[in-house]
Amino acid sequence: MSEALEAVRFEDGSLQYLDQRFLPAEIRYERARTCDEIVDAIVSLAVRGAPCIGVFAAYGIAVLRAGERDDRAFAAAAARVRSARPTAVNLAWAVDRVLAAEDMTREAIAVHEEQRSIDAAIAGNGMPLFAKGARVLTHCNTGPIATGGYGTALGVLIAAQRAGLAPHVIVDETRPLLQGARLTYLECLRAGIDATLQVDGAAAMAMARGRVDAVIVGADRIARNGDTANKIGTYGLAVLAAHHSIPLYVAAPRSTFDFTIASGAEIPIEERAASEVTSFGGRQVAPEGARVFNPAFDVTPGHLVAAFVTEYGVLRPPYAESIATLAGRPHWSAIRSVEGSRA
Repeated sequence: MSEALEAVRFEDGSLQYLDQRFLPAEIRYERARTCDEIVDAIVSLAVRGAPCIGVFAAYGIAVLRAGERDDRAFAAAAARVRSARPTAVNLAWAVDRVLAAEDMTREAIAVHEEQRSIDAAIAGNGMPLFAKGARVLTHCNTGPIATGGYGTALGVLIAAQRAGLAPHVIVDETRPLLQGARLTYLECLRAGIDATLQVDGAAAMAMARGRVDAVIVGADRIARNGDTANKIGTYGLAVLAAHHSIPLYVAAPRSTFDFTIASGAEIPIEERAASEVTSFGGRQVAPEGARVFNPAFDVTPGHLVAAFVTEYGVLRPPYAESIATLAGRPHWSAIRSVEGSRA
């Protein structure tokens, strides 16, 4: 298994997506035509990963515009898509960008193409952080199916594998939806990466026994001070890594940085259904009526992050300064167009 899975497809005005809820048992593609289908795909986590949600939503807006002549109805539908998941900033960013374009389909395609080139740049910038044979722990899923491109955090490790650096990836299973076990481990297998799956609670022991050289994760939203919202459990990993003097890196595109908020206190944290915790594989595992706290994300303070890996390079503390320089950078499409004109 060497081919990366394709998370989102758009051909002749048809929007298809890989339904990640069925992985790894089944590779199933579905088609999204209506606002309900687009929103449901995002909310249900059939489509997931902040960059991938942005790509999917961009295409979704183009599809809705093509099929809806009534401006008010279209605006209402676009607003529903934009608010489908509140934590991931890429969603609103991509929707707003497509809505502002004269040719929405062309703009959506551009969003997707840019994500691929951005992921490649992130991989190139992140590889030097890891020595040959590094043992790297990752949490949740940040590979190609999480971005619609080549991946962010896991994309760095896939690129390292292709470059002959032979990383060993320690995969947290990632509760409650097992996105590490179901998705990340699958992508490691398909990329030929040596990997070990562990329960989330084993991270402390693995670090204490010297089995982890570094941690790399993705992000759903990053504040100006470096506070980072990511899959629940990331904050705990960051505290553990700091205690064991292990660097924790965050790999994310510029679009994941929210320059409008000063700290993580301003990031809305989505809470999900109790059934995701009280049931396992469709079977009830907790007593009926059990009270559940099920936040989808937590916020890691910026001072626990060793560096951010972006398409523009590696950002290091103090983040109030380095992230500010990122805010002033031109959009990636502008850089690519300038490079193309020089070729």
